[in-house]
Amino acid sequence: MGLFNGLFYPWGLLLWVAAIIHFIRRRPDTYWIFIILFLGPLGALVYLCVEALPDLGLLRQSFQGFPRRKRIAQLNLEIHDNPSTGNFEELGDLLMDEGRLEPARAAYNKAIAARAASDKGIAALSTVVDCFYRRGVCALLLGDAAAGLPDLEMAVGKDAGHDFYRAAGLLAHAYAQTGQKEKADAMFQKAIERSTLSETYLNYADFLATQGRNAEARNWAQKVLAKRPTMPGYLRRRERPWFRRASALLKRIPA
Repeated sequence: MGLFNGLFYPWGLLLWVAAIIHFIRRRPDTYWIFIILFLGPLGALVYLCVEALPDLGLLRQSFQGFPRRKRIAQLNLEIHDNPSTGNFEELGDLLMDEGRLEPARAAYNKAIAARAASDKGIAALSTVVDCFYRRGVCALLLGDAAAGLPDLEMAVGKDAGHDFYRAAGLLAHAYAQTGQKEKADAMFQKAIERSTLSETYLNYADFLATQGRNAEARNWAQKVLAKRPTMPGYLRRRERPWFRRASALLKRIPA
């Protein structure tokens, strides 16, 4: 080990630092930190090959943010001359992908208002539903469940399976957030019959915990963690925030 460190200094140190930074940001399995710490640069190299290299695919996706932000700037200019429903919808979608929920919500407001002021051109029903749905999601994620509830109800009413049943799961969550327990329970039941989304499972687990149904809540949180062993590596990386949330929920809820 000392020979490895001596031959590759300071590159070994840089590898070690890079591995530590990646571990802190991505939070993979805990045993990796021991491999990095105790095996030094060699352990860091193994870690980076196994865990960091596959993340290059996710890194490549992050570079898509540059053309996205460029398109956002273009749309903001175009809207001055052409405040069409399509431009506002596209702007809302791009802003939402960027995580800018408040301006995305405002863009969807304008898109819906522009459509209402037009000649009622609701030929593309799926597009209309998605615009309302995405506005509702923005409101819900911003902590304004009451405002998002009518949009989510509209989306699920038009298309029960919208967004692979995520809409139904979020509508149930909105009911729970607004104190409508019976509606929340019934809608969660419908959602989990079809959906396997970790988000839906964990929102349901949170709801069950607030109702004192701890055993059921723990069961749904464990269902999320049970996915991990059979998932491909790239999916495990994407699901890590949900795995962490499930683990935190299990720690919080009494067995």
